[in-house]
Amino acid sequence: MYKAVTAEEAVKIIKSDDRVYIQAAAAAPQELINAMSARHEELRNVEVCHLHIEGETPYADPKYRDSFHVNSFFIGKNVRHTIKAGNGSYTPVFLSEVPNLFKRNVLPVDVALIQVSTPDKHGYCSLGVSVEATLAAIDNAKHVIAQINSYMPRVHGEGIIHISELDTFVEVNNPIHEFIIPAPTDIENTIGDYIAELIEDRSTLQMGIGTIPNAVLSRLGNHKDLGLHTEMFSDGVIDLILKNVINGNYKGLGRGRALTTFLAGSQRLYDYVDDNPFVEARSCDYVNDVANIRQNPKMVAINSAIQVDLTGQVCADSIGNRMYSGVGGQMDFIRGASLSEGGKAIIAMPSLTNKGVSRIVPSLYKGAGVVTTRAHVQYIVTEYGVANMYGKTIKQRVQELVKIAHPDHREEIDKAYYEATH
Repeated sequence: MYKAVTAEEAVKIIKSDDRVYIQAAAAAPQELINAMSARHEELRNVEVCHLHIEGETPYADPKYRDSFHVNSFFIGKNVRHTIKAGNGSYTPVFLSEVPNLFKRNVLPVDVALIQVSTPDKHGYCSLGVSVEATLAAIDNAKHVIAQINSYMPRVHGEGIIHISELDTFVEVNNPIHEFIIPAPTDIENTIGDYIAELIEDRSTLQMGIGTIPNAVLSRLGNHKDLGLHTEMFSDGVIDLILKNVINGNYKGLGRGRALTTFLAGSQRLYDYVDDNPFVEARSCDYVNDVANIRQNPKMVAINSAIQVDLTGQVCADSIGNRMYSGVGGQMDFIRGASLSEGGKAIIAMPSLTNKGVSRIVPSLYKGAGVVTTRAHVQYIVTEYGVANMYGKTIKQRVQELVKIAHPDHREEIDKAYYEATH
């Protein structure tokens, strides 16, 4: 009844002036992406929109600017060049609100390119390692093209779609994109130590992907009864779940389950979540809903920053005027954790950039975007300690942040701030 076609055949439905949504992160359907990109000579003005995606993005080559324009809801490294080159744009949006862009017809979707597991005996496929805004895109797209992949794990939760809902599909047997995180540096391990001390037993965690989150997780082995309510997670949580450190027994929402909206990591992670009832993947407008996040007592949100000024303003999506990443779910979880009973909202970063520039500055660079406002900030952590900003005056905040800046820059930034404000 249902018959696979080639990727070249499947993407013929895409027309000039269409808007295409691509499933995010490790679930990006590479065969369909390649087949769409190969049509660059015949297509014109196709808008390709997505969050961060893993893998190759041939449509993002500036030489195809007449064929494809990239609209990033979160800018990944593989499309970052498009902003400067002019064949790409950035749409600032909270991750919790991306589905509304489709549901409310703000951005009508013509074609959704997705990747799913093989259908079960009832014909149901799983969106696997990435649900995020894909369900909303599917529900509102005129055409849904799927890459059915035998390697895609079946993840429990909301990301289930029947094969009859697929307008066209191709079949592949390709490993899912892996995201291998390097070992934390000494500085990142020190930051991990400070954050681990802030986390109490029976807390629920939100943390992103990267070396600092992994450093934190590696230090939680003696904690008890932690929960997981996070927009994404990687390999670092597996051992804690297996040791019963993370069990979700004291969560306020989804007790006894780990809640996420996408996953990215090694094959070990994908094998672990396959048909695992402990892991529940749901749409980002549910997972990142502040009203849902705050239901978890002792909710701890750990996020990163590019730059923080001495009043507590957090820039996390740009370097000055240069767009670098995105708003993502930082504000969703900062606010949710702040409103949680006993919750803690944490911004963590090394005190210096790789080039030795202080991340704590008297004023944000010209053009820098404020993702988390000074009124939302609670804790800021570097390798030099923890600055508790909550309930502090501007003068007290300056003192707190100077203490955790790199020693080589403390006097300089304090003096520059004083001169700018007196």
